[in-house]
Amino acid sequence: MSTRTVLQEADISRALTRIAHEILESNRGAENLVLLGIPTRGVALADRLGQLISSIAQTAVPIGSLDVTLFRDDLAKHPTRSPKRTSIPAGGIDGKIVVLVDDVLFSGRSIRAALDALQSIGRPATVRLAILVDRGHRELPIRPDFIGKNIPSSRQERVNVRLREDDGTDEVTIEA
Repeated sequence: MSTRTVLQEADISRALTRIAHEILESNRGAENLVLLGIPTRGVALADRLGQLISSIAQTAVPIGSLDVTLFRDDLAKHPTRSPKRTSIPAGGIDGKIVVLVDDVLFSGRSIRAALDALQSIGRPATVRLAILVDRGHRELPIRPDFIGKNIPSSRQERVNVRLREDDGTDEVTIEA
């Protein structure tokens, strides 16, 4: 099995800084903005984006997490998924601009599940999607609004995102 590193710590940091600026620009500031990370690594990325946005805009941005496990349509194939914690900021999501944050966008099924999970919690004004790595191969008509890096890959390859919060290091690798 061969593994190649496609993003290192500095690359991830630059990508997140760019995404933070793009979010602020498209939203015209941080007002009514809520970041929701999809566990596991989407939560760490949402925290980092929230810190970046807060330092750029000089205002705190509510951050939470949104577990999508019970809303997935592939639980029969992967029954060992254990639900993670959902944490919605105190102000809720009704009427807010919600940015879903995840590490890798592949088939689009996690994001479809996230949209279903959001509907069960409230009604945001707008939902946007921020992804660190877009690897293609969509099975659903889902497109990210903010992308750290497009990394074309084959279906047989595995894209691994490692973040210091969960794995002790920052890198994105592809395994053949």
